[in-house]
Amino acid sequence: MTAPVMTGAEGFLARYQGLRDRLPGDLATRDAAAATFRRNGLPSRRVEAWKYTDLRPIAAAAFHEPVSLVSDCAELLARAPKIDAPRLVFVDGHFRADLSDVPGAPLLFVRFADQPDFGTSPLDDDAPMAALNTMLAEDGASLHVPSGLDAGVVHLISLATDLGGTATGCHPRHSISLSPGAKLTVLETAMGDGGYLHAPVTEIAVAAGATLTHIRLQHESATAFHLATLYANVAEHGIYDSFTLHLGARMARTEIHARLAGPNATTHLNGVQLLAGTQHADITTSVRHDAPNGTSRQAVKNVLAGRSRGVFQGRIEVARAAQKTDGYQMSQTLLLSPEAEVDTKPELEIFADDVKCSHGATIGEIDADQLFYLRSRGIPDAEARSMLVRAFLAEALDAISHDAVRAALETQVTGWWEKQAA
Repeated sequence: MTAPVMTGAEGFLARYQGLRDRLPGDLATRDAAAATFRRNGLPSRRVEAWKYTDLRPIAAAAFHEPVSLVSDCAELLARAPKIDAPRLVFVDGHFRADLSDVPGAPLLFVRFADQPDFGTSPLDDDAPMAALNTMLAEDGASLHVPSGLDAGVVHLISLATDLGGTATGCHPRHSISLSPGAKLTVLETAMGDGGYLHAPVTEIAVAAGATLTHIRLQHESATAFHLATLYANVAEHGIYDSFTLHLGARMARTEIHARLAGPNATTHLNGVQLLAGTQHADITTSVRHDAPNGTSRQAVKNVLAGRSRGVFQGRIEVARAAQKTDGYQMSQTLLLSPEAEVDTKPELEIFADDVKCSHGATIGEIDADQLFYLRSRGIPDAEARSMLVRAFLAEALDAISHDAVRAALETQVTGWWEKQAA
């Protein structure tokens, strides 16, 4: 008699029980995460932070352990952006040394599987995805830059392979830490074939005067699910500059929690979501100002075609001690179809009395007058629309300071638009 296939929370918990004795790291921490996940399960839309993103398709699927660690990924890897930098390649959640070009000093790299460390991410009832990852994480990248050094650029690539229709689930555990005065740029790329769940958790620590530029390209398979959670702690005069580009996946969500822990800390949480068909993508951010003179900027641009749906939830929390805070968030959406939808929810919670915090949102179609002007100059309709879309996105992409990384993302954007125009 065939055993029933377990889905949803039961499926994840059953997988944990099967893997438990061979997972790296502290089992007490994993058991605590499993208890939290058993109590709460996957979040439903009745949870305020998840009201616009429905995880029932994930709950209905059964995700299995990847069975092959030696898959031929040459064709898939060839699709990744080409930049002149060391690369760390993970396939189905496991490090592949044969595909990687491991960086040398001053950047220090170790595998989570070799030195497991769950850091300080929460395991309470408000962090269900962190609990799921803590329960099932098997591998990941731990990156560290010593004091005062510039480690340049590193490319972190996550690939998922098609295992003949079997839905797989991987839960990488990454960490990035910069000592005082250090600098690092990370390009993180996620892509794959077939149906799978990619649910990484990344912990980031930016020490005093350090600068981390973190560029994320999500270009997963059209049938995949991508649920990324990031926790960033920024010390005095530190900078965490983040940019997320959502292109792929059936359903995607990037959730970023940034804490400005020291005076004069800065964070930029920017993003672009380019969606078509029935894609759903969600960028949810929470910036907590705990010290004075902090600066935060959140800007998300959406271009939505077909019946796609984009979500941006941006939250700013200002503690009583965080005087002179400067916080700003903006969401701008370009609708290419009358059936596309966007949901925007800004939140401000301010306990200090000397702050400058604001938010805004715009939603519209391609400007008919601008389109007419370009057409009247002999520019074909498809090219004219492309020019207007690129102009809409230009400000967001120009904010990426690294020229080669910016060019790589611009190539991805061009490819997406050419596919829509075809």
